[in-house]
Amino acid sequence: MIDPYATIEATPEQQTAYAEQSTETMPETIARLAAMHPLEYDKVREREAEELGISRLSVLDKEVAKVRKQSTDDNAPFPDIEPWPENINPALLLDEISATVMRFIAMDKYQADIAALWVASCWFIDVIHTAPIALINAPERACGKTQLLTLLSKLAPRATQLSGISPSVLFRMIEKYRPTLFVDEIETVLKDNEELRGLFNAGHTRDSTFVWRVDTSTDDFEPKRFSVWGMKAIAGINAIKLAETVTSRSIVFELRRKKPDENVDRLRYAEPLLFERLIAQLARFAEDYSKAVRQIRPILPGELGDREQDNAETLLQVAYVAGGHWPDTATKAALKIFKASQSAQSTANELLADIQEIFEAKRLSKISTADLIEALVLDDEKSWATYNRGKQLTPRQLAGKLKDYGIQTKSVRDGYNVFRGFELSQFEDVFARYLTPGFSVTTLQPSNHKPLRVADEKCVTVTSVTNSEERNNVTDCNTSKNESVTPKPAPVLDCNNVTDKTPLQGKCVRI
Repeated sequence: MIDPYATIEATPEQQTAYAEQSTETMPETIARLAAMHPLEYDKVREREAEELGISRLSVLDKEVAKVRKQSTDDNAPFPDIEPWPENINPALLLDEISATVMRFIAMDKYQADIAALWVASCWFIDVIHTAPIALINAPERACGKTQLLTLLSKLAPRATQLSGISPSVLFRMIEKYRPTLFVDEIETVLKDNEELRGLFNAGHTRDSTFVWRVDTSTDDFEPKRFSVWGMKAIAGINAIKLAETVTSRSIVFELRRKKPDENVDRLRYAEPLLFERLIAQLARFAEDYSKAVRQIRPILPGELGDREQDNAETLLQVAYVAGGHWPDTATKAALKIFKASQSAQSTANELLADIQEIFEAKRLSKISTADLIEALVLDDEKSWATYNRGKQLTPRQLAGKLKDYGIQTKSVRDGYNVFRGFELSQFEDVFARYLTPGFSVTTLQPSNHKPLRVADEKCVTVTSVTNSEERNNVTDCNTSKNESVTPKPAPVLDCNNVTDKTPLQGKCVRI
């Protein structure tokens, strides 16, 4: 390798080679520098940057590192996405993605909004805590589930579509490439495959990011930790009937066959470079706003259960940082989509809900086992009339399900009659703990919020911004330098228990 900066006089051959080297293009220079040993590169980086007219060494270092990574990952199946060269408006970007989803898929607007937030969340996988599964469910074929799965894959980073995969390949693939997984016909893929289902479940939160497996590449078969952290989208017919461990970790998109008067475009007719442009803008979104997404603490709807709040939090983080109408839009959409998927509750949870309904409808404080079963099987739309292999639920099966909640039949006195049954008081604590409260349908009212508290000591106005100056607009929040700020959502004030999700534009949040 010729050192053009050597102090000794170069030979004629070296002078000729250096003359040829000096005429190389900038990409060729970057490639040459990337091929150097790191110590050799460190010696010449300042002079090379000056020759190239680059004022900041960090810019040259970044380009050299990018070329080195590309040369290392020549066999990687995912191309590098170059972020959009200009500042983007996150709120407008989410608007366009939602509209694009509705252009190609027959679905409700709130579902399209959630889909836009979910696919945007894929770009923030390094800073979020929960990776909710996008579960695309359809009652039968020709409802657009595969089309939606394909559309989302066109917008996600390192998207990988799978039709079938073994557990050993899956966790090694996630560990090496950190892809966003898209799996169709999930009801077939996960059928009788507990290990694969466990891997899908394990990557839901950062607290359950890793699995341990024996490393067969070593002679002593040492155990090795593999990461299974990542976003996943799955689709299937009646996929809502998958194991509750999967559905409870999912945001469920319920698709239906479009009506004759509903018109949607085919993906293959999309204009050239539509998805390339959107994915570049998503990459810029992630590049500029990752820190803000990591630090923001959105207000989680109290109407949702703990697992539902976990799944919604990631989407709301993106929405709150995007600003504009998106905090309010995302909150209302989350309430709708989780309410629509409540039918995915476990059989035991469904039984509790039906028993609660019977006690309330009949205004009872006690009921016999026989009368309770009779009331359960009267509703033909419920599963209890055919629960026992086509026959009605038996007293033994009822007792077995309730026993898991600590509820057992007992001798109940009603006047002069004594019978085996239950009292309402046995269920009150269980109803309060396991049944999701009803969703508020009250019209949203404006309210005042305290600043959202996040991890740092500064305060920034959350708005829909288009340039770095506005993003860095920091103001004093009258917080002492020594004050310890604990991340927590601000309370909702003066709302009269109404679901309040006023957009945060102009509000002050700590970052």
